[in-house]
Amino acid sequence: MELFLTKLIYISSLFERLVTAMDTINASDQKVGRDEFASILIQMGLKRNVAKVLTYLAAVTEATSREIEIGSDLRQPEVSIAMREIRRLDWLMERDEKNPGKGRPYRIYRLKKRLSEIVETLEAEKSKESERIMKQIERLKSLKSN
Repeated sequence: MELFLTKLIYISSLFERLVTAMDTINASDQKVGRDEFASILIQMGLKRNVAKVLTYLAAVTEATSREIEIGSDLRQPEVSIAMREIRRLDWLMERDEKNPGKGRPYRIYRLKKRLSEIVETLEAEKSKESERIMKQIERLKSLKSN
């Protein structure tokens, strides 16, 4: 039970830090805030690439894949893998836009959900995980007492 409470307090503090990072307003602090935000998402179990892309997309209205690469400081394959995961989670909207010259159209991406909704989803997942662990602990205790 003590382990569960410790984990719950830890998760709660992560969410508080996440909300604080989301509220970063000062332009000079935005990079630091985004880095901290991504770091917290990683600590919560998201892959590094996914956390960095989510953080970047949350800071802009929409972006091309190239803009995401530059803004999140990731290489193209890393962005592609992250986008696949974000798409799987149904957090991404995409549209094609014609290139002004010749060539294939390029894709424009934006988040389908607000960042606060994504954080709430992550919070619910962690809460379910904690409940599942507590049930397992209770089951262990009942087996031990038999």
